[in-house]
Amino acid sequence: MALPVAGPTRTVLVVDDEATIRDVIRRYLERDGFAVREAGDGFAALDALSESLPDLIVLDLMLPGIDGLALTRQLRTPKPGGEHEAWQRIPIVMLTARGETSDRIRGLDLGADDYLAKPFSPQELVSRIRAVLRRAGEPALSEGQELIFDGLRLDPSARTAVVNGHSVALTAKEFDLLWFFARHPRQVFTRSQLLDSVWGQEFYGDPSTVTVHIRRLREKIEADASQPQFLLTVWGVGYKFES
Repeated sequence: MALPVAGPTRTVLVVDDEATIRDVIRRYLERDGFAVREAGDGFAALDALSESLPDLIVLDLMLPGIDGLALTRQLRTPKPGGEHEAWQRIPIVMLTARGETSDRIRGLDLGADDYLAKPFSPQELVSRIRAVLRRAGEPALSEGQELIFDGLRLDPSARTAVVNGHSVALTAKEFDLLWFFARHPRQVFTRSQLLDSVWGQEFYGDPSTVTVHIRRLREKIEADASQPQFLLTVWGVGYKFES
């Protein structure tokens, strides 16, 4: 009888200036089948990314040199000529100080996919990493043909968005959310419905992440983010995609 073939090993880059925390995270991830690379600060993280791309980044916000928020901004900001475009699609799980709500919101606003407050359970961190990776590679969101609207083209197989002929760099979760909206035009969704449908029931974070992602999408695909054409707010209810 043929043995099942193991899937490719996922690699996680752990960025934290505390060696003890990196060691704990590494041991739990390796026990769960992940390959782990480590960086003690933002500059070392950039060097690691230049060598090879991980499947996910665990990123502490309190870092020497380049802090976690600045590093997230650098990873998510499009570069001239498309340089480092792949960096923008790497999922990020932030590690934040407990109670620092403003930093968590800023991190999500910049493009992080999830967060966990310190002190944290290593088992919960591994669970969240698996959930984020599962959502980032969700096959159901990549089914179907291209969807074309007025000035907006979405390709689910390549997971790309083109606005008025220009490619727009979207994170994995931004594309998932936009694709979900585009497949359900004119249907109004609450934040809870969007969390369940796009993030999944494994998501433990702040519901305001929906608002943050919609704001970022508007800045990327709308001609005027203050007067959106596609992603509309239905006051008191939620959001809809108008085609």
